[in-house]
Amino acid sequence: MTHSPLGLAVPTDPADPLHAFGSEERSGVYRAIHERRDMRHFSGGVVADEVLLRLLRAAHHAPSVGLMQPWRFIRVRSCELRTNIHALVEQERVMTARALKEREDEFMKLKVQGVLDAAELLVVALPPGREAHVFGRRTLPEMDLASAACAIQNLWLAARAEGLGMGWVSIFDPEQLTQLLAMPEGSKPIAVLCLGPVAEFYAQPMLQQEHWASRAPLGEMLFEDSWGEPMGIAGSCA
Repeated sequence: MTHSPLGLAVPTDPADPLHAFGSEERSGVYRAIHERRDMRHFSGGVVADEVLLRLLRAAHHAPSVGLMQPWRFIRVRSCELRTNIHALVEQERVMTARALKEREDEFMKLKVQGVLDAAELLVVALPPGREAHVFGRRTLPEMDLASAACAIQNLWLAARAEGLGMGWVSIFDPEQLTQLLAMPEGSKPIAVLCLGPVAEFYAQPMLQQEHWASRAPLGEMLFEDSWGEPMGIAGSCA
């Protein structure tokens, strides 16, 4: 094992030497996964068009159930639109804080968006007509959302590899954002992505840094054969 700059173990011996990437390539993949952060602080700047296109190509290569590719990306260039989206998020931030009751004041101190600060703003939406895709969705119709989330994660990891920060903002009223972006009936926005240069990446997830929550041990998430029965390898998982 080697270790990333955060002290996390990165494998040097491949599980399958025949099909594995080289050691340096594998280390890069694991590093991007371990050091990806949901960023809220941005330093302005720009994202070159060719870099943005690379990131969107990475997103477009995500797996999708039935190859339905249920993702649409709207690049927000208008300053007026940015301001209006910022207002939508702020409106929902207050509502969320009230719903948290005893943690309202604590929540209001958190920075939950970088809409006005990030170099790029992308809205990810599910398109209309998804009901026609039965393959993989007859019993689990929410797999359109799961597939789009895979695309977002691809973009996120690619952005980290490029040295760019990204934050997924999800506190907004979907219907209001749909109207704001003149989206067709049946479509649904699922993410406002803030993307761009950052002064530095958080050493750990921001909510953990702010003592809002902490990552649960992996062992608590792993079961074997039935719910609640610990997986045989759980003892060695941090």
